[in-house]
Amino acid sequence: MDDITKDELTYKIIGCAMKVHSALGNGFQEVIYQRCLAIELEKQKLLFARELEMPIYYEDVEVGTRRADFIVENKVMVELKAVIKLEDVHLAQGLNYLQAYKIDKGLLINFGSTSLEVKRLFRKQNPRSG
Repeated sequence: MDDITKDELTYKIIGCAMKVHSALGNGFQEVIYQRCLAIELEKQKLLFARELEMPIYYEDVEVGTRRADFIVENKVMVELKAVIKLEDVHLAQGLNYLQAYKIDKGLLINFGSTSLEVKRLFRKQNPRSG
């Protein structure tokens, strides 16, 4: 799928999320929305990985792992929530995932409110070399 731009890709992903939210509404656990979004992404013939594990290091020692909900086409990180309101901590988590996975664009999608909530995330370009 080399001919699709990242913006077209994010629109497709958001469209899939809108379809899921329209069908289910709010009130389900996050995992239900993950499963439904996976079905919609497959219908769109988008390549994705779910719960792709990334190690967390502290002073060169692995101290744990993190998992983004979806990495779509190796270009967009998608993090799902099912909360009443997105908080700063959710945005911070999404931005941290972009840095960890070295992906420039992300979507934070909240299925928990009465209308679908989508935040576009962009990885900070760090000019420092060390």
